[in-house]
Amino acid sequence: MNVPVAGAQPLVTAALNTRIAFLLELARRLHQYGTSAPRLEMAIDLSARRLGLQADVWSSPTAIIISFSDLGQGDEGVAQTTQVMRLAPGDINLARLCEADDIADRVIAGELDLREGFRLLRELGAPDTRKAKINTVASYGLSAASIAALFLHSSWVDLVVAGVVGVLIGCITLLSATRPRLAVASDAISAIVATAVAILVSAFVVPLAIKSVVLAALIILVPGMSLTTAVREVSSGHLVSGMARLGGAMATLLKLVFGTVATTEVCAAFGIHARDFALPPLPGWTDWPALLVAAVAFAMLFRAARRDWPAVVVAVIAGYLATRWGGEFSGRLPSAPFGVFIGGLLVSALANLYARISKRPGAVIREPGILLLVPGSVGFRSVSFLLERDTSLGMDTALLLLTLLVSLVAGLLFGELLVSPRRSL
Repeated sequence: MNVPVAGAQPLVTAALNTRIAFLLELARRLHQYGTSAPRLEMAIDLSARRLGLQADVWSSPTAIIISFSDLGQGDEGVAQTTQVMRLAPGDINLARLCEADDIADRVIAGELDLREGFRLLRELGAPDTRKAKINTVASYGLSAASIAALFLHSSWVDLVVAGVVGVLIGCITLLSATRPRLAVASDAISAIVATAVAILVSAFVVPLAIKSVVLAALIILVPGMSLTTAVREVSSGHLVSGMARLGGAMATLLKLVFGTVATTEVCAAFGIHARDFALPPLPGWTDWPALLVAAVAFAMLFRAARRDWPAVVVAVIAGYLATRWGGEFSGRLPSAPFGVFIGGLLVSALANLYARISKRPGAVIREPGILLLVPGSVGFRSVSFLLERDTSLGMDTALLLLTLLVSLVAGLLFGELLVSPRRSL
């Protein structure tokens, strides 16, 4: 949404309840499609002002509270109504986020009346089509296979098994979307399935690099994005939302690690032992097709509109290359903090530049662009080491996680200083 400009707005003459209903539905959709607390609060505040209202917004991963008052009351105005919405944690959907942003802009510009805008926002809540569900499941498999090739340098067999397990996890995630009881345990179930399949294939079919296969298959569920968003929110002063999101991310990590460790112990109790043997790794040239596949998979995973796929692919490739070259420049591994800082800075600047030029949310660039930079796998390893009672290695890995998170968030913040945002999303 654009920053408001001065000038009289005919929308302020609409009924108060109509204006409030539109803003509430807009807030609901932005939250549902994965907007962070600072950006959601800014977007609703700016939109409310264009409608002649003062909105005091409080957003968290599971709730939104908004108090509305008429701007005409001045500084002495008292909130006329307060709305509390209890919501499930949002999931990034770039296509619908862009649609919600466009509807809000058209309403504010006078191209749509408030009632029609409200109706269009409501229609965004329709269930995903069958094609969209198939694309989501496929994106899990493609993401797992590309990560196995790009970061873990696994063998062809490891890549195929990781891809198949990724599809299974995508199916579990899809089923849990409409089954609340399954959703609570879906992360642990996914970890159990991934570990069990990897061990059984390695024990009875072909040796695998077990840890690499399991990590690649679970990489989409590892809450690296949530950890990064939590640190960003805390650093911007949104302490409640940031800490709540951090707690949710840690709970997810514990579920994933528990499922992995428990399955390993159960298999060992039944005498099933994996032949944990690393086959010859993929040749170096496979990094480039794997990067391209990962970029396309992330466009599908974040449900970007087809028109935005080229932008998503460019963002993912640019972020990865900047991180890799930044790490090499600093003389360390490609995942070194300096490389992550450079990658975050570039992606953040590109996101704001894209938003300026295309008049669309910068999230189209920012969210998929940092997915290869977030240190979720480091957090997974850290908790794994701690549960295996390797305290020293676990704490060392946890410190690396903290360093990478700070580097990434610093890069995102400096990127916004390099190219200042002109839109709230």
